[in-house]
Amino acid sequence: MTTFGNGSEKGELAGKRALVTGGSRGIGAAVVRQLLDAGAEVLTTARSATSTVPEGAAFVEADVRTRAGAEALATAAQEVLGGVDVLIHNVGGARPHKAALAIPDEEWRDALDLNFLASVRLDSLLAPGMRERRSGVIVHVSSAAVAAAVPPFLHYEAAKAALENYSRGLASELAPYGIRVNTVSPGRVATPGGEATREQWARLTEGPGPDTTTPLGRDGRPDDIANAVLFLVSDRASWLTGSNLFVDGGEFPRG
Repeated sequence: MTTFGNGSEKGELAGKRALVTGGSRGIGAAVVRQLLDAGAEVLTTARSATSTVPEGAAFVEADVRTRAGAEALATAAQEVLGGVDVLIHNVGGARPHKAALAIPDEEWRDALDLNFLASVRLDSLLAPGMRERRSGVIVHVSSAAVAAAVPPFLHYEAAKAALENYSRGLASELAPYGIRVNTVSPGRVATPGGEATREQWARLTEGPGPDTTTPLGRDGRPDDIANAVLFLVSDRASWLTGSNLFVDGGEFPRG
């Protein structure tokens, strides 16, 4: 376990304690950096130690796909932070298959554990503390691809769709306790993990992969998503709960 750097003592999140899953690279690392810049104390996690964790954040190894991993992370958050005011579920992913019916049972289970149940378990462990303090913010990172329901990623998209529905229901339950729950749904973002997944898709289909040119004419950047997350956890979004914020450059039109 690593410990905090000096960090910022000023900012709109000064005094807040934040836990970010999957914060060692890509979108998660961008979120961690912005939280630190805003003055929060941040603990992040991944399945293995890495040198890419943003400087100033505490880090602990944890596999949130299991109940035991979630419990270990919740214990670490209490030990390192003394409690959690801001909980951001960023971890997720799945590998594509040629067709939905080709996805094996074990990968359906893994997709549900990583992309949906990891959030449910960690919320159940950390939201009660927020409820006692009558304050807190939870952000679930979903995916704009849920709107497309592409068969090679159906296990991932189905799990993220479940996460969105769960997030709305949890928002209603926790709102009377001053806890806000929202979802962010990123579109195509230029990250190492995203590029690796698109390369897998291209090899499977023997083509260029999905056409995801956005109306804004570029892929997203990790900071584009982190900006949205920072807004949702700040007091600027104090009257916002149960929402799903698409950050996708207009890639997936919604009515």
